Amino acid sequence: MATDNDQVGGSIEHVLKINRCAAVVKGGRRFSFSALVVVGDGNGRVGFGYGKANEVPPAVQKAQKQANREMIEVPVVGGTIPHAVTGRFGAAKVVLLPASPGTGIIAGPVVRAVCEAAGIKDILTKSFSSNTPTVLVKATFDALSQLRTREEIERLRGVAVS
Repeated sequence: MATDNDQVGGSIEHVLKINRCAAVVKGGRRFSFSALVVVGDGNGRVGFGYGKANEVPPAVQKAQKQANREMIEVPVVGGTIPHAVTGRFGAAKVVLLPASPGTGIIAGPVVRAVCEAAGIKDILTKSFSSNTPTVLVKATFDALSQLRTREEIERLRGVAVS
């Protein structure tokens, strides 16, 4: 599923899905393309974009531009995530679990691309129900946006967590 993995100017880009759509017109078929792209800096920032155009390269460029605009911060502690979290979007459900160093990224191709772009080195994941790339990416981003570090929790609650 993850078809492209480029490092451009310090950012990691994965083209996850390219979809072709055909509209039947008087002269035949007119094709349009859509692209789903994940972009990250490998250091805790990651975003995804969905672009449409009449050709593949402009669709990918539009998706990359949207992904760069909509990046989120992901807390990465020692190469993994601070705690277990579950993300949902539509029919998709993604469970992300922290893993010990040396485990690697145990994930399907879509969730793996998001974790690699975010700079997560060790993680265990499981996706349930839908395996549609668009929905899985959104569920993964829902899970990643719920992550909090110990320091953030202490600051929010005003107490020291032991």
